[in-house]
Amino acid sequence: MTVHFIGAGPGAPDLITVRGRDLIRRARVVLYAGSLVPKAVIAEAPKGARVVDTAPMTLDEIITEIAAAHSAGLDVARVHSGDPSLYGAVAEQMRRLDHLRIPYDVTPGVPAFAAAAAALKAEFTLPGVCQTVILTRTAVRASSMPKGEELANLARSRATLAIHLSINNLAAVVRELTPAYGPDCPVVVAWRVSWPDEKIVRGTLATIRKTVKAEKLTRTALILVGRVLSERSDADTFADSRLYAADHSHVLRPRRAAAPIRTSRRRCADT
Repeated sequence: MTVHFIGAGPGAPDLITVRGRDLIRRARVVLYAGSLVPKAVIAEAPKGARVVDTAPMTLDEIITEIAAAHSAGLDVARVHSGDPSLYGAVAEQMRRLDHLRIPYDVTPGVPAFAAAAAALKAEFTLPGVCQTVILTRTAVRASSMPKGEELANLARSRATLAIHLSINNLAAVVRELTPAYGPDCPVVVAWRVSWPDEKIVRGTLATIRKTVKAEKLTRTALILVGRVLSERSDADTFADSRLYAADHSHVLRPRRAAAPIRTSRRRCADT
């Protein structure tokens, strides 16, 4: 018996990994975060499986379900949205399972920031613009931020920011980032990215609050901030990577020897 922590991806049922899908198909018990995991993913569970939405449950109640499956020798698919390593609340479950000596493994999933980049057809790390992506969030009633991880501190890097679970703190996000990024810095809010009703809202730090309010976006939204999000992508704005430059060599593309210079001989007529 094994508990399989599975990242379901950002929402589209075909963005779950093949491994994750196959584990759900074999599991006799499926526990899933019903507010974020699409029903189509859970529909892969075998007929007769026990399928439980954990959204209204406490940690103790979830562990009780897992312990009962363990006693019965039944594999468990514990399905989380996105990737379990990011704001998945899996660490406390794993600690409990360690204490109970219940075996488990983890299958990664497509994180929301990667799905948002795909929807935007964007690269979050551009030469000469930004080479760092910071995944973070803001403080809310259920979870404070450790000292030093305040947005104002992170903003000093001017990295591309992927701010999770913070759409209701958008005013504070704008206030803390504007001094470092400037009011004209591009912002994207990706709401329910990859779901059928996905919305992508663009703006700047100066305009994004008004735009989001007009769209009435709440929950399940990712805030992206950074110069890489500019809609312009011409050579005057962003430089090309050196990776594929003709004069750049590496172990898989060694420097080519210069072509020999050819000379021609002219025949001189006898005089």
